[in-house]
Amino acid sequence: MTTEATIPPFVSGARPIFGHTGEFLNNPESLFDRGQSEHGTIFSLRLPGRPAIVLIGKEHSGFLFAETDKRLSIRTAYPFFRHMFAPDNYFLAEWTEYQRQREILLPRFQGRQLEGYLAIMDSHAIALRDALGDHGECDLPDTLGPVVLRITADCFLGAGVSARLRDGLAATFRRFAEGQDPILPGWVPAPHIRRSHKARDEIRATIKDLLAERRRAPQDPPDFLQTLAEATYPDGTALPDRVRVNLVMTLIHAGHETTTGHLCWAVVDLLRHPGELAKVLAEQHELVAPGRPLELGKLHRLAALDRALHESERLHPITTGMVRRATDSFEYAGYRIPKGAVVLTDPRLSHRRPETFTEPDRYQPDRFVDDTAARKALIGFGGGVHRCLGTRFAYLEMQVILTRLFEQLSLELVDVDVQAEPGQRLKWPRRPCRIRYAKTRES
Repeated sequence: MTTEATIPPFVSGARPIFGHTGEFLNNPESLFDRGQSEHGTIFSLRLPGRPAIVLIGKEHSGFLFAETDKRLSIRTAYPFFRHMFAPDNYFLAEWTEYQRQREILLPRFQGRQLEGYLAIMDSHAIALRDALGDHGECDLPDTLGPVVLRITADCFLGAGVSARLRDGLAATFRRFAEGQDPILPGWVPAPHIRRSHKARDEIRATIKDLLAERRRAPQDPPDFLQTLAEATYPDGTALPDRVRVNLVMTLIHAGHETTTGHLCWAVVDLLRHPGELAKVLAEQHELVAPGRPLELGKLHRLAALDRALHESERLHPITTGMVRRATDSFEYAGYRIPKGAVVLTDPRLSHRRPETFTEPDRYQPDRFVDDTAARKALIGFGGGVHRCLGTRFAYLEMQVILTRLFEQLSLELVDVDVQAEPGQRLKWPRRPCRIRYAKTRES
């Protein structure tokens, strides 16, 4: 049980020396589709130095999440995060330290805490709508991305952060994100990695200054940053500032990129399906008073919009794969998983398995009516103990932005055949992804 033949079967098309590396980086969808067609829900890829085991479907992704921090490691699966943040940051840390950091953040995304974020989200959504004017065209990712980033930064750092960064919020975080390189180590002095490190250092210095200012002049009532500035570990021991800084950077980096992608796809899907958009608009007309502040309770009752957001998450997950590393050799599903192997699950294919979702390629938000099992099968925001803490925050943010846009604007797609970004990029809609809009009523 230790020979290569005992691991899951390899996909065809491997090249000499480099195996599937080129296709994995440039066209993973085609590679994964071929693997599923040839071998079903478990197959292997040839990557330099080690195989990659791909697991497809609800049962197998459940195994990956359940075994994370046991036989499968998340800490060693994303090496670029170690130099972008720190080796002891959040899920990169040892289990006990990860749990301590998670317990600091968890209350910030529960219950009444969301009400404090709502006003910030609402003000930015209204500002976006007003800035668009009475009519025109815009590119969705280019328009919604900066707004989502500003909302995230204002919620976690307070207003005005962009002005404190030399090139502004969006440009600085865009350079920082260049360090997310799955191939080159962080010590390689490549131009994009050097840009990322320079942006990282600037962001770190800015957050440290903000924390110091909050300690000199505490904000009352306390917001997220004030709470973090005063936080200790659950046992009362001191929380180092480097941990505070990296936690905020993680929230902003991860939060805005995933949310922007899901939000753009939600708009695209609703505009492609006017019948579903009509359901969303009718419900909004009934529950939301135009021009009045949004209320958390009423937003939670926008069931048609909530279902539409979940269906877009199902059809268009933003990450190509959720990756782990085998900490030891073990058997699973009749195969051998060798120590050191990359083990990953593909949300796109897992969300389209017919045994989990009927008519899986069809946009059908009503599949989530009273179907909790369908919602639990979604892994666009991860799963298990490492499921994204900010999922409710992200969904609220999307609800607010869409509600304010639909409140006064009629929208239509200019670019109808919208495809996802290629390669290992986050699966935002590929530009151009333009909409045409016109104001339908005053506030």
